[in-house]
Amino acid sequence: MPAPPASTPAALSAASAAPEPSQTAPTTAAAGRRARLGPVALVITAGISVQFGAALAVMIMPRAGAAGVVTLRLAAAALVLLLLCRPRIRGYSRGDWGTVAAFGVAMAGMNGLFYQAVDRIPLGPAVTLEVLGPLVLSVVVSRRLVNLLWAVLALAGVALLAGHGGGGFGGLDPLGAAFALGAGVMWAAYIVFSARTGRRFPQADGLALAMAVAAVISLPLGVAEAGSALLVPGTLALGVAVAVLSSVLPYTLELLALRRLPAPTFAILMSLEPAIAATAGFLVLGQALSAQDALAIALVIAASMGAVRSQPHP
Repeated sequence: MPAPPASTPAALSAASAAPEPSQTAPTTAAAGRRARLGPVALVITAGISVQFGAALAVMIMPRAGAAGVVTLRLAAAALVLLLLCRPRIRGYSRGDWGTVAAFGVAMAGMNGLFYQAVDRIPLGPAVTLEVLGPLVLSVVVSRRLVNLLWAVLALAGVALLAGHGGGGFGGLDPLGAAFALGAGVMWAAYIVFSARTGRRFPQADGLALAMAVAAVISLPLGVAEAGSALLVPGTLALGVAVAVLSSVLPYTLELLALRRLPAPTFAILMSLEPAIAATAGFLVLGQALSAQDALAIALVIAASMGAVRSQPHP
């Protein structure tokens, strides 16, 4: 038997106040899209910032050397983050401090090896080799055979670059390529410990403390290579700009994104770094890529995305 109509004043008022489903559905869908796209935008913005910051760093390497630029970048970034975040020191466990220390070591290693690489080979190819670190990690931890195909695709891209002179790896310093591969290993460690630090520390406190650890590690190397050149006002100013573009802004954005973004999605977005780096190298440094070089980079990007997307989801 159907229910009687709602004829009381209270029922009529409630019925009139309730929004129509057609009005709420688009609003809810739009809010969901914004919630999903927000972290994605953070990661892409971070990638653009860090690669254009790296291009600027290459321009000041003749003044301070690769190790000097790393020291300026990390020290300035640590100072800015410590002043902005003012992280508390007490109240953390030994595991918390161990995570921050590991994050700082990974950050120092990733930056130090990467700048040694771009001091010897172009920016786009350097990042293409660097991104192999997270890719190999993804393939190794996976139990799916399909990821071996993605690894083969990535190796095909690297082979294209290695067999081609000019803008590729052929004829370039092999030590630079080795540094880029080492930076890739540290990049994989950076992703792991960045996520762990974000879970253990509020806001960007863990990032500020890890950046201080990285700055302390890099300081002796930078002073040994650059000496008093680190104190030249023009070099200092450029170092601060590199720190903001390549460390403060991107690392903060990535840390915030990792709190709301699944790790596989984050890794896919990070796979776009070679394309962003190649664009920055072309626009800022005039490092043009041939069609073959661009194809090789595209193969590595496709392999990275495929490897992450084929990971089993819990």
